[in-house]
Parts: sequence; C-alpha cells; structure tokens
Amino acid sequence: MLDCNRTKSRACVEFEFTNRVRKILYIISAIVAAAIAAFLIVQLIVISGTRSSIFSEDDVPSAYVIIVPGASVLRNGTPSDILADRLAVAANLYAAGKAEKILVSGDNGKDGYDEVNVMRRFLLEKDVAPEDIFLDHAGFDTYDTMYRARHVFGITDAIVVTQRYHLYRALFVASRLGIDANGVSSDLQPYVRQSWFSSRETLSRVKAVKDVLMGSTSEYLGEPIDIRGNGRVTWDE
Repeated sequence: MLDCNRTKSRACVEFEFTNRVRKILYIISAIVAAAIAAFLIVQLIVISGTRSSIFSEDDVPSAYVIIVPGASVLRNGTPSDILADRLAVAANLYAAGKAEKILVSGDNGKDGYDEVNVMRRFLLEKDVAPEDIFLDHAGFDTYDTMYRARHVFGITDAIVVTQRYHLYRALFVASRLGIDANGVSSDLQPYVRQSWFSSRETLSRVKAVKDVLMGSTSEYLGEPIDIRGNGRVTWDE
C-alpha cells in the first residue's frame, strides 16, 4: 500500500489525482441527481395539484370571469391557431352563461405587436358584448397575467381557458395568488410545434414554482380596475 505521507512518488501523485477526480465526479453526480429530482417534483406538484380543477365546457362550474392568457398573433393581425382556439372556447363558455366577463391578457408592450386587441376583435366577432371584454395589456407571461388579474382587476374566482399543457401551470399560479380557479382545455386540434411547447413548458413550471415561493410581483401594476364595470375602460383603440 502506498504511504503518500512519507513520499511524493509519481504513483502517489497519480493516486491523489485520481481520488480528487472521483470526489469531484461524485459531487457533480449528486448535484445532477438532486436537480433532476427537484425538476420531477416540480412537475408532479404542478400537474397533480391542479388536475382535479380541469373540466369540460359543459361541466365547469360557473365563475364571474373567464381569463384567456395571450399567445402569438400573426403578421396579418389574426390570432395563431393556439390563441384562436383559446378564444373560441372562451366565447362558447360566455355564450353558455358560464361567466359574465372575459379578461384577455397578453403582450402589448412593443410597437407593431398587439395580442390583446387581436383577441378583443375575435371575441367581438363571436358576439361577446363589448362591455364584457376587459383587456390586460401587460400580461407578458402567465405569472403576470394571474398576478394582475388578482391585484389589478380584483378577480377572486375565474375560469381559465388555455391548452392543457399550459393549463396546469396557469391554474397553479392562479390558485397560489388567491384566485379560486377552474380550467377548461382549448385543445381543439393538433398543433405543429406541440412537442416544443410541451418541452418548454416543463421549464416554465420550474420558474412558476420559484416565483410563487419567492412571492414575486408583477413589474407592471397601475390603478385598480373594477372587473364588474364596463370593459371598454381598458380599451386603447
């Protein structure tokens, strides 16, 4: 057996180097294993904790407001297929008397790009009353949408409409921010980039849990808006 306390032979140097490498690899392996475990736990918490709050259009309990998170719009001023399906389901729920108001929340922060007015026009074409459509121009992500729904619009109960892969996170955030929320999936068709959306969503769930645990706030707030009033006060055109 080598006695490296007495000598620093080449064999001893190699032995000590090998031990250091093993320790480093062990630490790295432990960190990776812990990160994977945390990642999987987050997915489990978000999905299992909200699955029972997802209903069909017919069975979802009524609420005062339907919340529709934004998604991309096309250059011609029409909603993408994902966004159009969210709006179509929201309009159906409204027509069925499941809610009295609709809050559309999306990105309206850059010149030439406007999700919320595209959403508003779509709903008007579906015979939603103008006064029942509220616009949140600063719903830059799901956390902003739900935070502002609670703290700007004063919403305490809602139906959230979005695709199922996204619905778990939206409901998780809404419930943690004090909104009694149920959800309806708007998966009306296959989506071309669904694999990419689903993969990205797993990371977004991690961020959502982090935001909830840290008590994050929305960067953009403003004066309170009465969701029981006239939605036109939120229109900018």
